[in-house]
Amino acid sequence: MKMKRYLAPDMRQALKLVRDEQGADAVILASRRVAGQVEITVALEHDDTPPLRPQAVGNAVSEGVVPAGFEALLAARERSVFPAATDSAALAVAQAVPAASVPPPAGAVNDELKTLRRMLETQLAALAWNDLTRRAPLATELLRELTEIGFAAEVAARVVDQLPPELDFTGARRLAIARLADRVIVTGDRWTEHGGVVALVGAPGVGKTTAIARLAARWVMRHGSQDLALICADAQRFGAPEQTARLGRLLGAATYCCNDLSELPALLERLSRQRLVLIDTAGVVPRGIGIEALAQGLQGIRSRLEIALVLAASAQAGALAETTTRFQLLRPDACVLTRLDEATSLGGALSVLMQAALPIAYVSEGPGIPDDLRPARALDLVCTAVQFAERNGAAADEDLLARRFGGSINVAS
Repeated sequence: MKMKRYLAPDMRQALKLVRDEQGADAVILASRRVAGQVEITVALEHDDTPPLRPQAVGNAVSEGVVPAGFEALLAARERSVFPAATDSAALAVAQAVPAASVPPPAGAVNDELKTLRRMLETQLAALAWNDLTRRAPLATELLRELTEIGFAAEVAARVVDQLPPELDFTGARRLAIARLADRVIVTGDRWTEHGGVVALVGAPGVGKTTAIARLAARWVMRHGSQDLALICADAQRFGAPEQTARLGRLLGAATYCCNDLSELPALLERLSRQRLVLIDTAGVVPRGIGIEALAQGLQGIRSRLEIALVLAASAQAGALAETTTRFQLLRPDACVLTRLDEATSLGGALSVLMQAALPIAYVSEGPGIPDDLRPARALDLVCTAVQFAERNGAAADEDLLARRFGGSINVAS
């Protein structure tokens, strides 16, 4: 399989050159503007078998200049429902390639076919995105902004797809932010208001112990230290029991240490009169086997406590998604979002928590105890994500937007 490039003053003349030399069955791989001219790259198939005529696709192109083999690539421009347009166009392109000219998929030939398929998919996505930009400029501008904020493609597409078409940009933007806030689940200040038995779990270094110190300090400021108990169930980190004991002395709260999770049931039975019990667990690497051991250790008392997954907002969205998925084995009731002051983007983290339907209990930022811990509020978090994007100058290029939304959203014209 070879490729050839054609140059012409405009697209119509370039397509005519391709048709005259290669016939109506030529397959366009790419097109671009070069020094004021249009360059088209086509795939050349060498085969003595007479080429098969492709089946007519879509409506006739104006004046019949564009051959049938190219109609598949242009058909997406005539459709407003992009998933259907992309599927039909991709099928037509597959039909347009002569079956007899495709060698058996093996080795380098198979790699070339995969590359060709990716290029065709990219072309179709770009056509669909350009068409959406022309038909629904407000929707595409909102998609661009939500992408810059860091929200996942699925989240952004769903929010924009549900917006009323009659809104102006300012109204649509405000409604989009409100819709995003509606999808962020928060618990309120229930632990420092009403108490409970809470075990904080998470990867090493995400701030579990600091979060416990801040929760305990907030409780003492409101209710005193009599009904508070702190448990260190981290026998792996050096100095963890001593750190918990020192915190207890500073707050005037009782502290306990478990060398093994099997000791927790009996200890919780002794502390049944305490209104708030905070349990600091050992950090677990998401890809390790420690999650299974932790789940087994908490199994006997799972119904008697809440599990809070501690996540660092400064981590990448992909890492947060993997951590959230791995810790689903523990069935966490909520999460605590830490290190907000170290994050440069927040949309990705919020997207992960939306898609996992995991409530956010508290967020923390800065070194202060307890001032830098506060109950999570959905609208505040979304607005913070917008501020991060504006402050850091986040931008999304056309290629990224075409790949994300070229065939995944249906917006009314």
